[in-house]
Amino acid sequence: MESLSGAKHNSNPGKPSSLHVEAPAAEASPLRKIIVVSSIAAGVQFGWALQLSLLTPYVQLLGIPHTWAAFIWLCGPISGMLVQPIVGYHSDRCTSRFGRRRPFIAAGALAVAIAVFLIGYAADMGHMFGDSLEKKTRPRAIAIFVVGFWILDVANNMLQGPCRALLADLSAGDQRKTRNANAFFSFFMAVGNVLGYAAGSYSGLHHVFPFTKTKACDVYCANLKSCFFLSIALLLTLATFAMTYVKEKTVSSEKNVIPEEEGSQGGMPCFGQLFGAFRELKRPMWILLLVTCLNWIAWFPFLLFDTDWMGHEVYGGTVGEGKAYDRGVRAGALGLMLNSVVLGATSLGVELLARAVGGVKRLWGIVNFLLAICLAMTVLVTKFAQHSRHYTVLSNGHQEPLPPPGAVKAGALALFSVLGIPLAKKKRVKSDLQNKSKELYARNSSNLTIFVCAFVQITYSIPFALASIFSSTSGAGQGLSLGVLNLAIVIPQMVVSVTSGPWDALFGGGNLPAFVVGAVAAAASGTLSIILLPSPPPDLAKAATAAGGGFH
Repeated sequence: MESLSGAKHNSNPGKPSSLHVEAPAAEASPLRKIIVVSSIAAGVQFGWALQLSLLTPYVQLLGIPHTWAAFIWLCGPISGMLVQPIVGYHSDRCTSRFGRRRPFIAAGALAVAIAVFLIGYAADMGHMFGDSLEKKTRPRAIAIFVVGFWILDVANNMLQGPCRALLADLSAGDQRKTRNANAFFSFFMAVGNVLGYAAGSYSGLHHVFPFTKTKACDVYCANLKSCFFLSIALLLTLATFAMTYVKEKTVSSEKNVIPEEEGSQGGMPCFGQLFGAFRELKRPMWILLLVTCLNWIAWFPFLLFDTDWMGHEVYGGTVGEGKAYDRGVRAGALGLMLNSVVLGATSLGVELLARAVGGVKRLWGIVNFLLAICLAMTVLVTKFAQHSRHYTVLSNGHQEPLPPPGAVKAGALALFSVLGIPLAKKKRVKSDLQNKSKELYARNSSNLTIFVCAFVQITYSIPFALASIFSSTSGAGQGLSLGVLNLAIVIPQMVVSVTSGPWDALFGGGNLPAFVVGAVAAAASGTLSIILLPSPPPDLAKAATAAGGGFH
């Protein structure tokens, strides 16, 4: 196993590393300004929570089969791979009188508003342009929805990158301020998740906005519109206040902007630097990229289909038929909300957990094994749900699945919350499971709280922290090294988006085949993390564990 203690600096000191990105020195800003900018994350994450919980089911209601629904999510990794480097590159070099970051944040917020309008009113506009309400598939509504969905993902990437960069600018190299900034950003992400998932789990929100329900837009669609109205109102309020309250210093193009020819290799200079960075990566970074790649192959199917799994497998519903599927989707949103509550409450605990288990890489390995257990447990929860399924006969003669027993719902919600803590009592017979589930859930609730926070926060923090450590110890700059790490996240997302639907269809449909592959990938990621990933120096690990990542 390679040690980092003897890592060498750039072998050619006369040539700047293609990983290096400079930032103008400045005096650190007051903490209140950092908090105000960090709060934008709540608005961004509110919309992202709605995407994760409601849009995969909604696009199936518009007529896209489950097999092809994941293809729409290609926009996330593609925009993350293209938009983030481009926006990051140009925001570093922006000489606007409004500052380097604020123009991009404002443009991103405006783009989110446009995207939300297109998504919310896709069914209405599709009907206006000729979609038949009698047909199951609405091609015009789907086209409008997809355009809005892609704009929304591009806009989210336009927002998150400059927000994090602005926090770094405000921290001005002060390690304590930087850690605080990342902590507040993670906290407000959790706040946005809680609000977004709570809105998504509430079925009566359309009563607050009665105009949202139309001939072409049913109750589910009207609730979706209402959720996005709240999302854009929150984002625009937070972004406007932050951009008004926090001023940036204008950057002199001659003094602080990196020359275009540095690291550029034709085309967009940022991509020339990005691809050039691969030639300078040391063994620790390559191992980190592999572990991260496997981790996201495991994670992404669940992120795409968690609420669909609740609606289809756990509640036994069918898209567009009866209320069972909708109930399951909202129960899944509730599970995601519980997950986010715990994440926000313990977002500062990663460093303590790493110390308790003997290091950052060991902690990451452990939670990858927990993820593998979690994904395997979806099979057990599904089988229990199917075994206990009961039906009622509707007035039209069709059978409607009744909600699953309380034990099954408790198990599914616990799975959402703990992401890998097995409920041993599930191996008992059905009647014993129903009688004991509440007692078991209450007895383990404190342990569940600790582990859910650990898993989610670790997934979105440790890889970025290790990338910062490895790039520092090798003498490379951190700017594009994080861009390289982003590729290890977005490429697996693209692979999963393309293959998960056909893979599930190959085994008869449903979501379990992709979840099982994810469990295998998570186990492999945990093994490689513990065996091959180098242990960072303790002082650097402590300084970097507060770094945070994102979805894209």
